[in-house]
Amino acid sequence: MTATGATAASAAGAPRPAEHGDALLEIRGLEVHFPIKRGIFFDRTVGHVRAVDGVDLTVLRGSTYGLVGESGCGKSTLGRAVLRLEEPTAGQVLFDGTDVASLNGEPLRKMRRRMQMVFQDPMGSLDPRQDVESLLTEPLKAHGIGDGKKDLAGRVSHLLDAVGLPSAARRRYPHEFSGGQRQRIGIARAVALEPDLLIADEPVSALDVSVQAQVLNLLEELQERLDLTYLVIAHDLAVVRHISDTVGVMYLGSLVEQAPADDIYAEPLHPYTRSLMSAVPVPDPVVEERRERILLAGDLPSPANPPSGCRFHTRCPWRQETRCDTEVPVLRELAPAHLVSCHWAEDIRDGLLRPKSAQEVAATQGVSVRPGGGEVTESDALVQGLDQPIERT
Repeated sequence: MTATGATAASAAGAPRPAEHGDALLEIRGLEVHFPIKRGIFFDRTVGHVRAVDGVDLTVLRGSTYGLVGESGCGKSTLGRAVLRLEEPTAGQVLFDGTDVASLNGEPLRKMRRRMQMVFQDPMGSLDPRQDVESLLTEPLKAHGIGDGKKDLAGRVSHLLDAVGLPSAARRRYPHEFSGGQRQRIGIARAVALEPDLLIADEPVSALDVSVQAQVLNLLEELQERLDLTYLVIAHDLAVVRHISDTVGVMYLGSLVEQAPADDIYAEPLHPYTRSLMSAVPVPDPVVEERRERILLAGDLPSPANPPSGCRFHTRCPWRQETRCDTEVPVLRELAPAHLVSCHWAEDIRDGLLRPKSAQEVAATQGVSVRPGGGEVTESDALVQGLDQPIERT
């Protein structure tokens, strides 16, 4: 698989996306804001939740782009906005050169045949009253694919075989399958229309670890066989590293770093990414004992009232008062295809700035941190593939 292209911010001084003839998906300045309404008799808008706030990224045809971030950072909303399951507030979603945000009615319906989604909860995305054959033939009938019952039955058998399920599964209902089998059904329904782009929103987070590997291998096999392009949304760094060509890291609605998967794991440049990588366990007790763990103080700020300047400055161990509090960093290229939005990324990389402890950062923000262990934050759940933070001992 080829490496995905570079992202660029539209702000002055940031690099523009490289010109690629095979760019399948281009997102430019995408914003998704949800209004906050109050009132007894008349609703009035008193603010907005900035779920996605100005994201630019490019996904090349046939590649896999992994989008990672804490719960609430806006990554799932971004994926849904690409398919217009959530309406974008501003920006462009260019799919094969066509602005999806400008489509309505029949043109949008036809375009959605080329873009499909695998949802996080397979049981929640499958109608419990339909058997597998009905679930798989429904999208085919909706788009006028198939010539009679015999042809549809053959297509169902082919789909079941492609995802590793027996033909007898066609007469069973979703509740009769395990979680991994239900996710295979969801994948079969997503590829039934032979799409070009598949958006996988937390495709394995609800599955056992042993089943996760099987589903990930299935996704890779289908990509090679069907020439699919993936946008994989996850909070498990191990999953993202296994399947992705390029990794993008989101924080509070914005993209803070993007690089080829090997590069971002070998040398993360943004403070937020560095803190996440420092929490990934190393299978060597000597190295694990000696290496530095970067603890973050506080919780993820509210997207309804994001901090000024750099959005990560309230938790950043490398925060500098001169620019971090007031100046918004742009996404810029520090190495080939490696983009980061941090004012001090070069100084942090070269060791010219030393990180503060979690207690020091918390003191500047009025946050209490437990002695010895630091405050348990969402980032601990992120690296361990959990939806909720866990208690450290």
